[in-house]
Amino acid sequence: MPDYTDTITLNASEHAMDLEYRFGAHNYKPMPVVLERGLGVYLWDVEGKQYFDFLSAYSAVSQGHCHPHIINAMMEQAQKLTLTSRAFYNDRLGECEKYICEYFGYDKVLMMNSGVEAGETALKLTRKWAYKVKGIEPDKAKTVYASGNFWGRTLAAISASTDPSSTSDYGPFLPGYEIIPYDDLNALEAIFRSDPNVAGFMVEPIQGEAGVVVPADGYLRGVRDLCTKYNVLFIADEVQTGIGRTGKRLACDWEGVKPDILVLGKALSGGTMPVSAALANDEIMLTIAPGEHGSTYGGNPLACAVTIAALEVVENENLADHAENMGQLFRNRMLGLQQQCSLIQIVRGKGLLNAIVINDSEESSTARDLCYKMMEKGLLCKPTHGNKIRFAPPLVINEEQMNKACDIIQEVFLEMTGNL
Repeated sequence: MPDYTDTITLNASEHAMDLEYRFGAHNYKPMPVVLERGLGVYLWDVEGKQYFDFLSAYSAVSQGHCHPHIINAMMEQAQKLTLTSRAFYNDRLGECEKYICEYFGYDKVLMMNSGVEAGETALKLTRKWAYKVKGIEPDKAKTVYASGNFWGRTLAAISASTDPSSTSDYGPFLPGYEIIPYDDLNALEAIFRSDPNVAGFMVEPIQGEAGVVVPADGYLRGVRDLCTKYNVLFIADEVQTGIGRTGKRLACDWEGVKPDILVLGKALSGGTMPVSAALANDEIMLTIAPGEHGSTYGGNPLACAVTIAALEVVENENLADHAENMGQLFRNRMLGLQQQCSLIQIVRGKGLLNAIVINDSEESSTARDLCYKMMEKGLLCKPTHGNKIRFAPPLVINEEQMNKACDIIQEVFLEMTGNL
């Protein structure tokens, strides 16, 4: 970041970036674009340039930027009541809980704010269930995670991480965690068989932050069967993959499996405010008693109004099926490009959660350079883990928009290889 001084005249973008650099913590390294407006699949920067959004705030803006149905629900509720805390009832929470439970097929839901809070809620539910229902001795319960997972930045979350950028200089970490390889049913059964204190297995149906890693067919079915066999809770982290993103209501639906605890966030509010949830049936959810877990903002009236509207948009606009169709179009275009471009090693994904693995090392700048060139041509995306680029546009993208966006991607890749 340039060391700007007050004597230099800055444009609007430079001014905004300078303010963040001088007064904000340096815990992110954003792409050098300053956004001020969004609508549907598009974003505009402070200079008025238009972009395709192919990140969707890490899949939070699945319904498109500023969807009118969600914004109208938000504005209407914001003028009536926004927050009471859970010290009192409000007239929207029960209505929202009923809608979510019936929509996803669970007895109970516990609403929180961020995705990591929902993940921690799932962990606390698992431990309560371990002691009250499964009968594990006090303080002996363990949870299992797959390597390459990402579910947040709290100490509980990074205790499960295998990424040094998440864990470096943050120890000591929480006990009771076991890590096994992703997409490895033999490793999962081995740890279940050897350790009766295992209470839960938390896994992403598709690993998003790791670079959209899709497991082999039958993996989720195998997880469900093993968890049932060994009386272990199957916890699905669908914060990024859920709510239509992968072409089904939930990514678990691709194999017809139902987790014991479902973790949701991001698109649960259509990208308008932090809303998350953990869903489970009564045997699990009712192990937590009053005063043992909660949140001042969790389940606030504003969040409830927004959540119902956001799920209505997904359902009424058939966004899951649409995501599947547009995802097929995207992957077909990228597989065609792969035949022309040696930079593309792998194209993978489901629905509108996709990635390209660049044929270069994780330490190289190639993926970042490609993202910068796409930004210059009007498409926003971001690399992850060095040599992978994630592509996740809002689910409302239409065929014409998708083809135009793919044209930009194709042009950049071919220019980088000298084929254009």
